[in-house]
Amino acid sequence: MRYLALAVDFDGTLAHDGIVGAEVIAALERLAATGRKLILVTGRELDQLLGIFPQIALFDRVVAENGALLYRPGSRERQLLTTGPTELFVAELRRRGVSPLSVGNSIVATVEPNEIIVLETIRDLGLELQVTFNKGAVMILPAGVTKASGLLTALVELNLSRHNVVAIGDGENDHALLETAEYSAAVANALPLLREKADRVTSRTHGEGVIELIDDLISTDLAAAPTRRPRTIVLGSDERGAEISVPAAGALLLIAGDNVVEKWALAAGILERLCVQGYQFCVIDSGGVYKELRGAVKFGDARRSPGASEVLTALEKPDVSTVVDLSALSADERPAFCTNLLGRLRELRARSGRPHWILVDEIRHLVPANSPGAAQDLDAMIYVTAKPDSVAPSTLRDITMAAMFGAAPANAIQALCQACEVPVPLSTRGGLARGQALWWTRDGHSLRVLNVASSQTAKVSAERAAHA
Repeated sequence: MRYLALAVDFDGTLAHDGIVGAEVIAALERLAATGRKLILVTGRELDQLLGIFPQIALFDRVVAENGALLYRPGSRERQLLTTGPTELFVAELRRRGVSPLSVGNSIVATVEPNEIIVLETIRDLGLELQVTFNKGAVMILPAGVTKASGLLTALVELNLSRHNVVAIGDGENDHALLETAEYSAAVANALPLLREKADRVTSRTHGEGVIELIDDLISTDLAAAPTRRPRTIVLGSDERGAEISVPAAGALLLIAGDNVVEKWALAAGILERLCVQGYQFCVIDSGGVYKELRGAVKFGDARRSPGASEVLTALEKPDVSTVVDLSALSADERPAFCTNLLGRLRELRARSGRPHWILVDEIRHLVPANSPGAAQDLDAMIYVTAKPDSVAPSTLRDITMAAMFGAAPANAIQALCQACEVPVPLSTRGGLARGQALWWTRDGHSLRVLNVASSQTAKVSAERAAHA
């Protein structure tokens, strides 16, 4: 599974007029039965919620007060994630006649048009508070506290990445929540701007819209309902300046050519961008090429062989990426080690949706042309090799995108197309300039020149080499 958690708003989304229907409860139970986590994210005060929603124990975590309070239904523990409201601020609002006025553990809430008095009070007292609106409600919280900040805290406890989360909401205060999740949905009754920004708008309103989303999660893991704006990782640009990128999930990318530096610069740039965006990766490094890569924990070196178990233990944490250096292993030992590691990574992905990407350097050593190929059934892979025709055709057959470096990249593209059993695009390209590759996609009808985006790792390595 790719999506392992559903973060859902309460009022206007899960509930209609404060009531959650029996059909919605049944859908939540079905989703929980698949092993996915349920997270309720609401602007309501917790005690209010407990009084009207007896089925709250269905949820693994509850983020209340618009991100200020975390509740663990299993143990009934509460954790305040920020500071509480100052007595001076509350007293001044009451003195100025703000009514109704509700005071929670951290949140202070009223209704429109009281926001004018609220903002004046914040200014006059010199406080650092933010005002959030939600369909007529006015919520005041410490700066930086949002549904998104509360969700991220809940995900840390559940050992989940935000890139494996689906979120659904309906109001102004759901913008940050939906932007944080990998896949965002708005119910049909949501505000227009939220519907416009969401990856998907359900055809039905309120809880029935949530049921629609849950049914698609269970049946296809949302594969049949792709996002409106696909998440991508930028590789560079073509000759016209148009961006060339790969999907943030699902692609099988081949980087090939005899120039080790150029291949590494492209791969390092991709990994850097994955790291910046919070995607977890695992690099299987055949010769210590990626030791300069920042943002990853290194295992193994020229003298010490890595251990598969220690790599898997590190990857249990969503914010940890790894580089597995095989330098100390002999050429005969590497295939068995890689096959075992890839198998265990496959199991980890099935359970946690991570690592989001796996890069295998010099894949030809793992599955040479005369081998049956790897039957790992993995996607979101990057294969790096000197020559595509040195890799098992069965491994190349599923490649969806490729960047070819070298003096005759069109010949390498032709060999790849033959292995993939797809037509060979016409090309008049000869040699390429430094920092350029020939770009191929399975569904493309022509080849493009990829001008590789700069890599910070490559810059640092070049500077070190210049001063060596």
